[in-house]
Amino acid sequence: MAAITASMVAELRAKTDAPMMECKKALTEADGDMGRAEEILRVKLGNKAGKAASRITAEGVVAASVQGSTGALIEVNCETDFVSKNESFLAFVKSCADLVATHNPADIAALSALPLSQDGFGPTVEDVRKGLIGKIGENMAVRRFRRYAGGGSLAHYLHGTRIGVMVEFEGSEVAAKDVAMHVAAMKPVSLSSAEVPADLVERERRVAAEKAAESGKPAEIVAKMVEGSVQKFLKEVSLFNQTFVKNDKQTVEQMLKAASTTVKGFTLYVVGEGIEKKVDDFAAEVAAQVAAAKAQ
Repeated sequence: MAAITASMVAELRAKTDAPMMECKKALTEADGDMGRAEEILRVKLGNKAGKAASRITAEGVVAASVQGSTGALIEVNCETDFVSKNESFLAFVKSCADLVATHNPADIAALSALPLSQDGFGPTVEDVRKGLIGKIGENMAVRRFRRYAGGGSLAHYLHGTRIGVMVEFEGSEVAAKDVAMHVAAMKPVSLSSAEVPADLVERERRVAAEKAAESGKPAEIVAKMVEGSVQKFLKEVSLFNQTFVKNDKQTVEQMLKAASTTVKGFTLYVVGEGIEKKVDDFAAEVAAQVAAAKAQ
């Protein structure tokens, strides 16, 4: 039996990012053969990837890829903010964005089947994803993407890696870039009031009706109050009607008109938006462990 030294364990950990004890076990099983130990870890990491698949991925990264008039915005999630800064994870996200822009996959399943090799994993995006889950030790998932290839110009803005905006436009690139930054800051839900999703409008109408009913005013006045609240809401959440962040004297629509620029559409991704995050109660966890130890 070959002697397993600390330096051997450290070397294997550096190659695989696997936990220290897993590296030691793999080296022991492989009788000190580094190559064989890596293979053993690959098998074990695959199992770990399966176990991680059920864990919530509410952190992550938004990335963009623009190639002429073709572009893509993508969100890929992981479990912790720490992993969202991992170089391998960031490289994977960027590769996925490039693949969406280049190959036009119909959905996430189609993207997952595209060819990709990274960090010794492959030959598909899904194989790399599973490999990185095992290597890094966290679940990760491609959540959503949007591709533009309508022949219009594209501008994008990334606020760090957590907020990303893609704007399709005709006209001034400077104005379009300003719009992308505005969208990141003000988070409109549509271009115009007419395009605000009906469910959002109905929800706002219900809230306004409940508030207005409490006023005790006549029904016709209440109806006007409700309609006024809804119209105010529509202006607040539609891009063209919002006050431009760089000039509070004009709306975005007025700014664009002055710049002879037309915005055809936009996409806004905020990392983890709408995903219920797990809140860990550390004190409760420790108490549970102590109780379990006492019960043994």
